Amino acid sequence: MLSRPLTVTYDAHDPVRLARFWAGLLHREVVEEATGGVHLPGTDTQLGLRFAPGATGKSGPNRMHLHLTSTDPDDQQRQVATALDLGGTTLDVGQRPEERHVVLADPEGNEFCVIGPGNSFLAGCGPLGEIACDGHRAVGLFWSAALGWPLVWDQDEETAVQSPHGGTKVAWGGPPVTPKRGRNRQRFDLVPAGDPRAAVDRLVALGATRVEVGADGVVVLADPDGNEFGVLAG
Repeated sequence: MLSRPLTVTYDAHDPVRLARFWAGLLHREVVEEATGGVHLPGTDTQLGLRFAPGATGKSGPNRMHLHLTSTDPDDQQRQVATALDLGGTTLDVGQRPEERHVVLADPEGNEFCVIGPGNSFLAGCGPLGEIACDGHRAVGLFWSAALGWPLVWDQDEETAVQSPHGGTKVAWGGPPVTPKRGRNRQRFDLVPAGDPRAAVDRLVALGATRVEVGADGVVVLADPDGNEFGVLAG
């Protein structure tokens, strides 16, 4: 369905600074856009990241966060040290030492984790191993159909999908789901292959709802849990 890699867009107060933070962690190219946004292009196996101007105040945890993988304990500690040097902070969300992951926030407070080595679920997924999302099983089923990506996990209300090429997984943790407080600061953006209007109609038929059409022509829809996402022309 997609003509470009699936992208996670962050609304940001300072898109350039936030893009440079994530580029430093993930060793990616920074591409500035005429609209003021900044893009870290993805690949067939690694999701893209985009940072757009216009963030609102943050109230409570985001509904999605990134999981970065590590190859060994030293690599995990290097990634944590790099994140702190670039302006990140550590977070205490009640994690236990035996969980073997480090919880951090980027310079605008967006949560993410550096996962310890030996995590079998993320084996072979690459540096950006997972987008971990709050969401019911119906949302995982929706995105599997919307993207044409197979379910690679479907158990106890938890779901995950992955590109047929492999790489980054997108997972939903099942209930309870964090209450939605206004517009999400993060969202998926899709660039469909073919006619965007036909793609929008198909997504609505799968269970999405129409939200708005932006001044830039981006069609904003919401998934079955109310999470906004954008459909862009190629």
